[in-house]
Amino acid sequence: MSGPAPLRVLGVIPARLQSTRLPRKVLRELAGKPLIVHVYEAARRAPDLGNLLVATDSQEVVDACATYGIPTMMTSAEHPSGTDRIWEVAQSRAADVYVNVQGDEPLLTPEHIRLLVSPFRDRPDTQVSTLKIRLAPDEVSSPNVNKVVCGVDGRALYFSKYPIPYDRDGIGVTRFKHPGFYAYRKPALDAFHRLAPSPLELTEKLEQLRFLENGIDIVVLETTEPTIGVDTEADLQAVAALMAERGRTTR
Repeated sequence: MSGPAPLRVLGVIPARLQSTRLPRKVLRELAGKPLIVHVYEAARRAPDLGNLLVATDSQEVVDACATYGIPTMMTSAEHPSGTDRIWEVAQSRAADVYVNVQGDEPLLTPEHIRLLVSPFRDRPDTQVSTLKIRLAPDEVSSPNVNKVVCGVDGRALYFSKYPIPYDRDGIGVTRFKHPGFYAYRKPALDAFHRLAPSPLELTEKLEQLRFLENGIDIVVLETTEPTIGVDTEADLQAVAALMAERGRTTR
């Protein structure tokens, strides 16, 4: 007897130039190459991804990717989120699972991708997956760091910029950060795109709450490998310093 058919997994890197906090960040140079190229090369090392492409609304991004032989797909400039951009890709590119590889995460590892894809194999009814990592003490009160709380079965209960859960009696609590990696099945992407932004989503400005408020579970896997999402100039410098340090230690 043959086992189950292997999952067709497509990685999509949504990339737009109109970033608010760090303009044109996906094309900012990092160790001699645009940031988006580092992200693509990191994701390309993940054996769980069958294919990988950049989805953008910018000809400039397409041209920069072409220089490095990176496949791209032009998508609408009207999409309000990266998830909507991946939804458009899913309309013409068939896959069992679509992995949202954030275009500002150059420290992504193959293990991050493996974790994201694993519940689609282990729990075939999974519609959406994401990651969590233990929160560092200096991140607890920062509204720039998204937090997640989960049920005992690993499902997300809530996401917030607030330091949840509240430790009322000071007994000590482990809090988790939510790095913005996701994987989805196409019906979940279709639902997200069809549904209006939900009340909690609009309050917290966290799009993943749209899934939870509409009864679509998100399975959360814990990683121990930290990343630095490049949202500011300081983030860019921190990643550059880390890459330089790694370069020295691997020589």
